Formats: sequence, C-alpha cells, structure tokens
Amino acid sequence: MKIISPIELKSIMDKTADNIQLIDIRDEYEYDICCIGGEKINMYEIPDKIEKISKNKKVVIYCRSGSRSANIVNLLEKNFSYDNIYNLDGGIMRWREEIDSSLKAY
Repeated sequence: MKIISPIELKSIMDKTADNIQLIDIRDEYEYDICCIGGEKINMYEIPDKIEKISKNKKVVIYCRSGSRSANIVNLLEKNFSYDNIYNLDGGIMRWREEIDSSLKAY
C-alpha cells in the first residue's frame, strides 16, 4: 500500500491540485465536524461509485486516523486493479497536527 504524509500531500495540493483527487470516506457527521476538501464518498459506497475514482490522477483517500482508508486502499488495489491510490498517513487528525490546527478534533 502506498502512503502519503500530510506534509507531502499539502505540498502537492499547493503545486498541482489538478493532478490529484482527494476522497474523504468518513461518515457524514465526521465530515460536518471538519474537512480538508476533496470529494465525499462514504466508504460503504465505494464499490457502487467506483467510476468516480480516477485511474489517471494520484488519488489520496483519507478518514479520521488512516485505518478505514487503509482498508479502502487495499480493496481498490486488490479488487479493482488501481495502482494510483494513496492512504493519508494518520488521516485527518495527523493533518490537523501537522498542517492545520484550526480543524476541530474529535
């Protein structure tokens, strides 16, 4: 599984936001608490919305801590033959620690 740190992701987002797809797989209530952007696709809807996930861009999937998103990255690699998927290491809570402390912790 490929991982990306919050610092690496922020650098890419600042330079080439057009070449990256950010996907938030958390539940709606979590999304309402804090968000770093990207497309909202609940983790349970991924198989039904597979056509929304790019095979041409670098795709970064995130959740709260990185565990659920790691499972989704593995699913996409094994069952759907994706090779461009990255897990945000530590999820949105590590992003909060390293990039944007104004985000609400939960």
